[in-house]
Formats: sequence, C-alpha cells, structure tokens
Amino acid sequence: MTSAWQRTAAGANLLGEDGQLGVTIFEEMTSLAVRHGAINLGQGFPDEDGPAEMAEAARSAILSGANQYAPGQGIPRLREAVAAHQARFYGIDLDPWKQAIVTTGATEGIAAAVLALAGPGDEVLTFEPFYDSYGAMIALAGARHVTVPLHAPAFQPDLAELEAAFTPRTRVVVVNNPHNPTGAVFGREVLARVVELAARHDAVIVTDEVYEHLVFGEPHVPVATLPGAAERTLTISSAGKTFSFTGWKVGWVTGPEELVARVRTIKQFLTYSSGTPFQEAVAMGLGFPDEFFRGIAASLRAKRDILAEGLRAAGLEVFVPEGTYFITTDTRALGIENALDLARRLPELVGVAAIPVSVFCQPEGAARTRSLLRFAFCKKEPLLAEAASRLALLADRV
Repeated sequence: MTSAWQRTAAGANLLGEDGQLGVTIFEEMTSLAVRHGAINLGQGFPDEDGPAEMAEAARSAILSGANQYAPGQGIPRLREAVAAHQARFYGIDLDPWKQAIVTTGATEGIAAAVLALAGPGDEVLTFEPFYDSYGAMIALAGARHVTVPLHAPAFQPDLAELEAAFTPRTRVVVVNNPHNPTGAVFGREVLARVVELAARHDAVIVTDEVYEHLVFGEPHVPVATLPGAAERTLTISSAGKTFSFTGWKVGWVTGPEELVARVRTIKQFLTYSSGTPFQEAVAMGLGFPDEFFRGIAASLRAKRDILAEGLRAAGLEVFVPEGTYFITTDTRALGIENALDLARRLPELVGVAAIPVSVFCQPEGAARTRSLLRFAFCKKEPLLAEAASRLALLADRV
C-alpha cells in the first residue's frame, strides 16, 4: 500500500520508474537557466510587482496591526469584495457570509475542493494537459484521475471524447478556463456540454479561473453563469495572476452554501487562515475601475505578440493563446520530436528556458504532446524582446 506522499508524487508525475522522488521540471529548467545565464520563460510568474496602491495598502495594514489570524473564512471585507466582483463582472449574486471563503491561493482552494468531494472509488475528470496540482490532489484523495485530451491547434476537447470520459463514478469535473498550460479559452458549446454531462452524472464542477481577467478576445464566461450550473459549481480564483502579486497567495472559493461548507471543513485543517494584511490589499484591488482590468489584458497581449514573433523566427509552429501567461509551440517544425530533449538543450543553445508540455500529462497524453513546448510571456517587454532575439538564432543551432 502506498503512502500519501507517494500517491501525491505519482499524481504529479514526480516519481521515477524506480519509485524514487525526482525534482520537478521547473527546478530542473531553473537550474539550467542559472547555469547558462538564460532568460527563464519556464515558470509563470511576473518579473515586476503589481499596483503600487495595493502594496501600500498591505504595508498600511501591517502598520495598523492586521498581523494576527484572519477569520478562517477570510476577512469580511475581502469576502464582500469577492461577492461584489462576481456581481459586477458576471451578474452572479452571492452571500459573502455563506457562499465565499478565502484560501491560501487558488492552489489551496483546489486541494480543499478535491479532498472534500472525492475519495477512493470516485473519478475526477480534467482536461489534458493539466496543471500539476490537479493530479497530485486527485491522487492524494485516493480517487482515479480521468483525462480528456485537448487537441491542437485550438486546444479544444472533442465533445464525443468528453462525453465518453464521464461514468457513473464521476464525482468531480475540474475545468481550468482560461487553460494552463495551453492558453486556450473554451467556447460556450464546450462549457455547456460540461454542465449538461455533470448534471446527468450528478457531478460537481470545480472551476479554476485564475486567469479570468487575462483574456485577449471575448470576455471571460464563468461556468457558474451557464443554465443549470450554479447549483453544482464551485468557482476558484485568486489575486496572484490578476494583480501580479503571486507571492501573496490570496485566493477564494465561491458557490452554493452546502458545497462551500464542505470545502471550508477541509481548508480549516490545511492552513486555517493566512495573509491577513494581504487580504486587506486584495479587497481594495478588486474594486479597481474597469479600465484597470482591460489594461492588464491589453498589456499582456502585447507581450504575447512580442514573444510569438520571436518563436516564429525560431522556426517553431506557434499556437497563439487566447488567454493566460503562456504560449505553446510545436518543435516538429524544426524536425524535433522530443520537446523535453530540446528544453534541456535550449538554455545553452540560445539562452532561453522553457517547459515541455508532456510533463503536464499522463503517459498516453505525454506521448501525444511529446513535441510541444511552453513559454511564459508574463515578463517585462525589453526582456521578452531580448528572448525573441535569442530565439531567432535557434533554427541555425539545432
């Protein structure tokens, strides 16, 4: 019988064939980037701080004494701000006292939701590639992880494959939209089919919407706004991506009172509470005018385009994302089938680091995505321009 840590590591693709714990791909690529002085476009974190007003609000909160435990559900001001945000942008009406809790980032929200809703004998469905914490938490819960492939170039699921993945044992469907690592934004038809199938199988939908304000086309559509979805959907988001304060680790979970209560029961024995002064600052940030939220998306879109141009110059096939921090490429355009091998050589070849998409997949999915490579563009424009210039040399060096 495997222990909890072994199940977790296996779910996150961190166990080798010998059963030994390996380093994450992020650690490996970061180490290579440091060794070769490369620009690290592997891990998705910004290289500049978010709004100065929010940083000042956090400092003020510290100086005014907001340094002890926050309530387990989160400070009232932030829960009210989350509810107001959902009403303002999406027309979702929430009771901040019963239908919203604050978590230590979206990652804790995901962990608490999966652990609260799934267990041995259950199945949890995700799209593939998937954010690695999903696999880790599903395995820790003792549930079976079932995946539905996302197909290039748009990285949308085949609806027949989606339907076939549901079974009487499906308890949870995790929908990451906008999607990491592909940058896809799922169409209404896909989201509506997820809701229909979840209702048919009495499954709970858990959405990871941390990139909700970082979309480059049509406005974000929360699953909870679709007909028949609200009563079975837990919505998770956070401040880290929207405001470029990833280190603050402030997230939230909203949804029906009964489902939120289940998540809260698990959450209180994970961290109980965290980040009291940061919660104060995030509450302020959620009230920023619409122009702020439009501006961060427009700025990120410009960065996306700078990097996309460099990747095309490198000879890679580029799948232009509709959201998130990430852009996916296909190395087969350079005659390279193994993107992991190229990722390990890239820092020395041209001084840029990236992440192979296959690490976000189970074995069958890893074979299918073997030639895909992910780059992060949430960096300052001059750094992206330099990365693009370096990447333009790739075709001549492989």
